[in-house]
Amino acid sequence: MDWIKRNLAFVISSVFALALLGGAGWYLYKGVSRNAAALDALNQEYSTLERLNRQNPHPGNDKIDNIAAARAQEKEVRAFSQKVRQVFRPIAPIPATANPNNAQFAEGLRRTLDRLQREANDAGVQLPEKYNFSFTAIRPLLVFDQAGLAPLAQQVGEVKAICDVLFAAKINALDNIRRVRVATHDREAPQLTDYTDRAPVTNDVAVLAPYEVSLRCFSSELGAVLAGFASSRSGFLVKAINVEPALATGSFLDPTMLGGELPQPGFMPQPGGMRPMPGGMPGGEFGTGGFRPGLPGAYGQPQPGGQPAPAPAGTRGGLPVLLDEKQFKATLLIEVVRLNPAN
Repeated sequence: MDWIKRNLAFVISSVFALALLGGAGWYLYKGVSRNAAALDALNQEYSTLERLNRQNPHPGNDKIDNIAAARAQEKEVRAFSQKVRQVFRPIAPIPATANPNNAQFAEGLRRTLDRLQREANDAGVQLPEKYNFSFTAIRPLLVFDQAGLAPLAQQVGEVKAICDVLFAAKINALDNIRRVRVATHDREAPQLTDYTDRAPVTNDVAVLAPYEVSLRCFSSELGAVLAGFASSRSGFLVKAINVEPALATGSFLDPTMLGGELPQPGFMPQPGGMRPMPGGMPGGEFGTGGFRPGLPGAYGQPQPGGQPAPAPAGTRGGLPVLLDEKQFKATLLIEVVRLNPAN
C-alpha cells in the first residue's frame, strides 16, 4: 500500500491507459464487424450486377439506359390503360346499388325480365315459352343469398346488355343463355341449361366473366351480332363461335315430317293441249314450236301420259338460284371484361 501511495499518479495513469486500451479494442472489434457486413453487402451487389449483366434484355450501359426506357414504357402502358377504360366501360348492375337488399333485387330482376320479354316480342325474336334468361331458379324467390346478391345483380345487368345487342341485330330466335353459378340458389338449382361449367378468369387487370349464347339466325343477322358486340362501349369479347344447321336441332319444321315433299314449280297442261298462235309459222321459232327452239316438245303441248314437261336442270322452271341460304344455329362464347378499380 505504501508503494501505491508513493506511486499514486503512476497507478492512476496505468488504470486510465488500460481503460483506453479496452475502449480501443472494442472500437476495433465493432469496426471489423461493420467492415465484414459492408463486404457482404458489396459482394451481394456485385452478384446482382453480374446477374443483371447476363440478363436479356440488358439493363443498359453508359450509352443505352434500358431502365429509363422501361420506366417510360410503363408510363405509356398506364396511359393506354386509361384509354382502354373509356372503351371497356363497366356494365351497371341491376339494381344499380352497391349492396342491394332482397326487395330491391327482386323488383329489379322481375322488371328487367319483363322488359326483355317485351323487347324480344317487339324485335320479332322468338323465345322459349316463359323464358327467364337463365334466372329460372332465381325469379320466384323472395329471400336471396346475401353473399350472392351483388354478383347476381351484376349478372342481371350483363345479361340485359347482351340481349340488347341480340335484339338490335334482329335475330330469329334466342334459344338459351348460360351464365356462371354465383349464388347458393344457383348451385342448388336443377336447371342445368341455365349455367355453364366455365369459370371466370381473374388477372391483375380485369375479371373475364364467361357467357354462352345459343341463337338462330342467318348470316346477315350473325354479322350484325358480331358488329354489335365489337362496337359496344361495354367490354365484350367474342372468344368462339360454333355454327350448325338449324334443322339438326329439331327446332324447325322439316318438310318431310308432313308426309311428303314440298310441291315443286312446274307447268300444268290444259286438257286437249293448246292451239298454235294465229299467224304462227309451223315449226318456226314463234309458231307451234314456242319460245324454246330446238327443245323437244312445243310450248303448250302436253307430254305423253298427261305429265308436265320436266324443267331443265339447274333452273327448276324459273330464274337461276344465286343464293339459297338456310337458317342455322350459332353458339357464341362471350366474355364480359370487368376492369379492376385499382388499375
